[in-house]
Amino acid sequence: MNDVPLSTSPWLVPFSPLAPRIFAAARAQSVVVALNEAQRQIPGPVRFVEHSALAATEPYESFIARTGCVPTRDNLHDLFNGLVWLTYPQTKRRLNSLQAEQIALLGTSGPRGPLRDALTLFDENAAILRAPPELVDALRRREWHRLFLTQRNSWQAAQLVIFGHALMEKLTQPRKAITAHVWVTDDLSDAGVAATLTSSRLTAKSFLPLPVLGVPGWWEPNEEPGFYDDVQVFRPERSAARPQS
Repeated sequence: MNDVPLSTSPWLVPFSPLAPRIFAAARAQSVVVALNEAQRQIPGPVRFVEHSALAATEPYESFIARTGCVPTRDNLHDLFNGLVWLTYPQTKRRLNSLQAEQIALLGTSGPRGPLRDALTLFDENAAILRAPPELVDALRRREWHRLFLTQRNSWQAAQLVIFGHALMEKLTQPRKAITAHVWVTDDLSDAGVAATLTSSRLTAKSFLPLPVLGVPGWWEPNEEPGFYDDVQVFRPERSAARPQS
């Protein structure tokens, strides 16, 4: 692959030293080979197979649950998916098990339903946050200046892990509007995150929107005056945005 990113971006730090090794291997070999080579060094619950192994009649999530194999294409999207599988295997397995259960229960011909929607959103676009209470409160209220400027130093005590592989792919071409669905937790370990993935919490709309390139140290442009004044990106909380009658 020629478009494999460098592994120096701040949002890739939680995936070191695994990411540099996988990225280097993927530049010389297929994504499937690169991921399986890494898998042999850190045994996990799945192996990676060519996407052609997935029959057109079987849902992707059901195939993984049944076989323990992840169909993988030779592209960035699936490269990042594999990186997350290798780093957060229990969390990915939990997401997959819930998806497969819903497919077995409801099939795939009708609406996906709120739980499957939430599972897909987590898998594709979630970021996991452990942060001081003042940051979490500012994020919940969408008080962007307090979150990123007044409390800027508090980010040194925070940890934000990009989990969604589609979100990772977007970040290879950074732009201010890229927004994560943040999942707040006190435990960033694989087992800790997996334990939070209950059906009730997933369907309760527990995600918080965060323009991730506003995080201090993640993108040089956010050091510029006025960066956070863009209300098309840093939108106020809806109730606060309504004019008073």
